Parts: sequence; structure tokens; C-alpha cells
Amino acid sequence: MGEKSDERWKGKAVVELADTNTEVAWSVIEDFCNIHKWMSLDTSYQQEGTLGKPGLIRYCASTIVDEVKKTPTLKWAKEKVLAIDPVERSLSYEVIENNMGFKFYVATLKVLSREEGGCKIEWGFVCDPVEGWTVEGLESYVESSLQIIKKNIQLAYNTP
Repeated sequence: MGEKSDERWKGKAVVELADTNTEVAWSVIEDFCNIHKWMSLDTSYQQEGTLGKPGLIRYCASTIVDEVKKTPTLKWAKEKVLAIDPVERSLSYEVIENNMGFKFYVATLKVLSREEGGCKIEWGFVCDPVEGWTVEGLESYVESSLQIIKKNIQLAYNTP
């Protein structure tokens, strides 16, 4: 205890959308610069690059209110698409700038078919340890973000 770990954190979350086809779910994931429409962010938009291509950079931000101090803080990140494969329905991106303490963070989102019908979305990540976080806390954030995306897809496309 108390020792600093230099090992990278790895985690993955998965949500299943039994009544949503892969094309619908992929349309949400590949719309990289509009993720604010699907999860709890105030804004996200294209900063540079070409939609649907590696090198695309988005800016994302949300105002977080400190529960104790009751003061708002803008949390932001610039994220760059590393790879996008519409055939395999996979997108990888990295955080290139931020004010949340991420020094190295790469995520891969995949939309996969389910044998039973519908699809599932996987969000895996690898990152350097982040001050003020635990790997379990980051996994929980990714899981809750995916649950919000799932709920919003279901609401938008009227699936249970």
C-alpha cells in the first residue's frame, strides 16, 4: 500500500441491446463528434480532420459541480480517432489533451452482433493511472456512460 504503480490500467464494459440492430448502434458510435447527443456531456464537436477518418479530432466538455464546495468546473478533452473500421464496426481513439488528469488513454468501441438478435457495444480502454481515480472508478464511469448510451439509443429508436 502507498506504492506508486507504473502499470497501465485496462478495463472493459459491455452493454447488450437485444432489440437494436448493429447498423443503428454503429451509426451512434461512428458519429464521433456528436457523442454529446448520446451521453452526459454538455458539448462535443469536430475540431479538425475528416469525419469517418483517422486523425479526426473532437472537443468534448461538461461542467461538473463539486458536491462539497458547490462550485462548477469545466472538464474537457480533445480526442483523436486512431482507427475506424465500418465493416468491423470498430473505432479507436486517444485523449490527446485534457484537464482531467489523463496522460495516456486509448479506447476502442466495438458494435457486435448477438446470436440471439440485436447487438452489444463493447468499450475497452487502456490508460496510465490517473491521479484522483482508481481503475475501478474509471471502469464504473465507462460502464455508466455505456448504460446512458444504451438508454438513449433505445429512446431514440423506440426499442425496449
